[in-house]
Amino acid sequence: MDSVITQSFHVEGYRKGFDEGTRQGMIDGRKHRASHGAKLSTEVSFDYGFGITWKCLLQNNTDVKARKRLKALESPLGLILKFPHEEPQYENLQEDMEKVRAKFRLVCSLLNVPTDFSDYVKSGGISF
Repeated sequence: MDSVITQSFHVEGYRKGFDEGTRQGMIDGRKHRASHGAKLSTEVSFDYGFGITWKCLLQNNTDVKARKRLKALESPLGLILKFPHEEPQYENLQEDMEKVRAKFRLVCSLLNVPTDFSDYVKSGGISF
């Protein structure tokens, strides 16, 4: 009889633990997803704003280097615009972000600007 009661407690304990673990896992997953999404959104927004700003600065310049830089800017901007912003389960997100990052590094190289803007963003070093 004691083994039946003990087994019953084990089964009940397992079920309660499993349910609580599932609930907590969902909460933690949502927090992680929101945090990761916010970071990714910040990166994409920054890259897009950077690209549009440089596009505006270069668009009236007829110099060959400016034309090459302008053409290079079109690629990451086009990739960003093609992102399915309303699809939370987008399967190619990581792959497409790597493409944007690579194109962004190329553009920064062509523009002779550093690719790491973290010091400016953290310190509020960008001002108008």
